[in-house]
Amino acid sequence: MRTTTAICVLASLATTNAFTVSNPSATRSTALNALSRDNFLKQVAGVAGAAVVSGLVNPLSAFAEEEIKLPSGTSYVIVKKGDGPSPKVGELAGIRFRADVLNGNKVDDIFDSPEPYYTRVGSGGLLKGVEEVLPKMVMGDRYRITVPNNMAFGPKGRPSSAGKPRIPGDAIIIFEVEMVGLPGREVELIDLIGDD
Repeated sequence: MRTTTAICVLASLATTNAFTVSNPSATRSTALNALSRDNFLKQVAGVAGAAVVSGLVNPLSAFAEEEIKLPSGTSYVIVKKGDGPSPKVGELAGIRFRADVLNGNKVDDIFDSPEPYYTRVGSGGLLKGVEEVLPKMVMGDRYRITVPNNMAFGPKGRPSSAGKPRIPGDAIIIFEVEMVGLPGREVELIDLIGDD
């Protein structure tokens, strides 16, 4: 987004005669107009390239995500930053998630379900790697968590069951988790609109 904006600003600062419609009565030749377009594009490319090299604009800034690696081997990337309260160990938290094996096979996906999945933070109801990251989140956060095999299903994996696919041994699991609720700590509707 910043790259596109910067290129648009730089392009507006350069001469724009290269994109004017040619008028047959004008004294300029077609070759001169083509040369102007060529020079204009070279100028814009040169200025944009210089901006990237100088660090003014990062062409990958829209895709830049910092991966945070924990001592256990679990890592996460903050996809969306929330601004709500943070859960305490033992509190009930409402989450939505999608889990995939690293090879792309979907394990579970409840992002489109009407109700979130409720879990007690730190209770051991989720994979160890996810349990380790949940207390670091705040309401509204969305994280992409990479859970290594030792913090997921281990060397045995998980056999298939009704509605659940088999997970091979030593599988790395990718969880996309969004914290959508902390019952009892959310802003009440009455606080928002008043009780008058």
